[in-house]
Amino acid sequence: MTAERDAEDLMAEAAAAPVDGWGFGWLAGRATEERPPWGYARLVAARMAHADAALDVDTGGGEVLAEVPRPPKLLTATEAWPPNVEVARRTLRRVGASVVAVAPDGLLPFRGASFDLVVSRHPVRTDWIQTARVLRPGGTFLSQQIGAGTMRELSEAILGPLPPPTQRHPEHAVAAAEAAGLRVVDLRRATLRAEFFDVGAVVWFLRKVIWTVPGFTVDRYREQLRDLHHRITNEGPFVAHAQRFLIEATREVR
Repeated sequence: MTAERDAEDLMAEAAAAPVDGWGFGWLAGRATEERPPWGYARLVAARMAHADAALDVDTGGGEVLAEVPRPPKLLTATEAWPPNVEVARRTLRRVGASVVAVAPDGLLPFRGASFDLVVSRHPVRTDWIQTARVLRPGGTFLSQQIGAGTMRELSEAILGPLPPPTQRHPEHAVAAAEAAGLRVVDLRRATLRAEFFDVGAVVWFLRKVIWTVPGFTVDRYREQLRDLHHRITNEGPFVAHAQRFLIEATREVR
């Protein structure tokens, strides 16, 4: 079997694998990524234990929220990607959460001051004005976000050299939060090593994390993927670095 055929088999396998939800179990044994040092799920669980009404924005498949040991009386999640909505509804039954399907970039369909806690892990985009609107005075927004230039090495392996990133800088998030009337009380950053052990892992990751290579398909980037396969075969795991930041902000009591 030639190296090209090996690559085709790996790519075909990854192209056929499901990518619904926001779990990454399919990559077990095929890729690794360091975890941020702050422990987002643990922080969420701690905040939830003291909340009366909480909202999880862009819940994905509900994976993080489902692990909360002491959910609040009112627990709601939003999700914009239709395949994830039903996954989240099944997953979140165990914690009594309702899941609301929303339009991408749409307004949060809740009354003002509805929640004393809003959380969001890896949101596509944070609407800071809407977040401040649905928070009660004294309420908290806690979010782990994708940082600027995340997985840049992988993006450039497919797309070629890229200009410096202009979006997802933590400082921009702080400015937007403050402009919406929130007070930022915590900001942390982390650079996390990721390794891909075969080109199938790369394909599956790019299908799932769609902003890494916008418009990605195997057919469109087959030549680059074959080159990456040979690189991994000859040099070992492909290494990239994920950028993450944690931001916590409160709506002040006036």
